[in-house]
Amino acid sequence: MGRKYIGIDIGSTASKVCILTEGEEPVYEVLPTGWNSKITAGIIKEDLDKRYDDLDDAKVVATGYGRISVDYADHVITEISCHGRGGYEMIGRDCTIIDIGGQDTKYINVVNGRPVDFLMNDKCAAGTGKFIEVMANRLGLTIEELFDLAEIGDPISISSLCTVFAESEVINYMGEGRSREDLAAGVIDSVALKVATLVQRKELQDTIIITGGFSNNEFFAGLLSRKLGKTALAMPDGRYAGAYGAALLAKEKDK
Repeated sequence: MGRKYIGIDIGSTASKVCILTEGEEPVYEVLPTGWNSKITAGIIKEDLDKRYDDLDDAKVVATGYGRISVDYADHVITEISCHGRGGYEMIGRDCTIIDIGGQDTKYINVVNGRPVDFLMNDKCAAGTGKFIEVMANRLGLTIEELFDLAEIGDPISISSLCTVFAESEVINYMGEGRSREDLAAGVIDSVALKVATLVQRKELQDTIIITGGFSNNEFFAGLLSRKLGKTALAMPDGRYAGAYGAALLAKEKDK
């Protein structure tokens, strides 16, 4: 077995792990972060210890919201650096990364594998995964069902920039008897608009990729592309970009 390089991305909602073994394809894992990132980091360590017998020789880099909770990491690196490195490697060229996380949305401009500019919206949940989760719960849907219904609905305008006020708008529409399909479409359209408004302040490269929990959703990628006026690519493994970048940086630091 070759030496292992492990990236651990402790997000606010989900925690992702990437195991890089020399000569092999990356192995990805995901689990809910739960209420305590320290406990989650411990669960990840226990699972790795059970599955691999050569972890004492592995190099670990931690990133994300709860990165300081990974007390067995050799290095702790910001998510901007890790997402930039991982996204660049996934697409194989300079790119703009739009990362839609549980609590924030990030714009990262990457050249030669390194972030050269970034912007983070972490002041409000609108335009993030949390907003979608709140709205799905209000409509009695899973997140997957919300996206499915959004594809067949006609979006209703949700104008509030605050999640609490936006939820009140949805409740009012529900009282009017508006369909869940149209409400779901309005919710997803609202997120795409808020994300586009954020990143359009900055330079966008010809290649734009989406990372985060909804990165593999072709419907959302198409909607965001129309808002941006440029193609934003869905990435099948995009939610693991931070963990992958962390593992790559673990390998680089081992040289």
